[in-house]
Amino acid sequence: MAPKASIRDVAAAAGVSVTTVSHVLNNKSGTRVSAQTRERVETVARQLGYAANGLARGLRLQRSYALGLLGDVVAATGQAGRLVLGAQETASARGWVLLLTTGRDPEVERREIRALARHRVDGVLYATMDHRVVRVPDELRPMPVVLLNARSADATLPSVVPDERGGAATAVRELLAHGHRRIGFVTTVDDVPAARGRLLGYREALWAAGVPYRPELVRADVGDPAGGHRAARALLDGADRPTALFCFTDAMAMGVYRAAADLGLRVPQELSVVGCDNQEVIADGLFPALTSVALPYHGMGAWAVETMVELLDRPKGARRRVARHVALPCPLVRRASVAAAAH
Repeated sequence: MAPKASIRDVAAAAGVSVTTVSHVLNNKSGTRVSAQTRERVETVARQLGYAANGLARGLRLQRSYALGLLGDVVAATGQAGRLVLGAQETASARGWVLLLTTGRDPEVERREIRALARHRVDGVLYATMDHRVVRVPDELRPMPVVLLNARSADATLPSVVPDERGGAATAVRELLAHGHRRIGFVTTVDDVPAARGRLLGYREALWAAGVPYRPELVRADVGDPAGGHRAARALLDGADRPTALFCFTDAMAMGVYRAAADLGLRVPQELSVVGCDNQEVIADGLFPALTSVALPYHGMGAWAVETMVELLDRPKGARRRVARHVALPCPLVRRASVAAAAH
């Protein structure tokens, strides 16, 4: 049997230093290795059958190369699945393993944190399905933590959330571009960051287009189809009804469709509708299909892992000084629920 290739063999064949080979094959961030050199090293390593010894690397650097993802996410749901996939794909590409666990109440959460500690994870991604401000459990404080779809009240931890304000503005600009000027907002009664951000984006887009903000065109209710129905009826029953509605969620948009049907209004010919969160099972299932603002779950998962790996590559004393807060763009997914305003 031929002897196994060593890292020195790969370096010699690729014409680079052992350090460069190590940086490339261990996906070390912050190094100045060109794409061409990286490709050459990876090709030579494959040709020679060289594989980095992950166990030895972990023992040498005192790392497990495992990350935990803890939160109230359920991977079987569409949005959570994209969030987990973004984190998992990025972790795998960087040579890390992602351990997923769910804690829906404080006691379960504490138990899951202890389980992650037993597995000696190097850091934890603390995730929520709904964008909100969280209090990170005390048990997590000794570990490196990145917040995913959440922010901490004291802003001391790196975090990534959707750009709620920008996403709402994008939705309203789409309606404005189709000639709508009486644009209503069907929103939730919950005082959460998403509601505040989307209302701000709604108002800013109107202001930028020279359209006065009219508080009577905003109606809040419970954030489900029934709440959307009640809010839409309150807006559409009047004589000076809006010609378009922006909805806090696709679930509320379902209720808007029902309210339009109650009143004999055709979507989109007589009422244009835009949702938010792009729940495909809803948006594609409605007739006509619902135009909606997508939340960047996959991108947020990827960003959280990249940030955690960057954090772990820093000296321990410098980690607490890294507290980047990012809001990722929310793109519009056009379907068939928006048309030119009927004057």
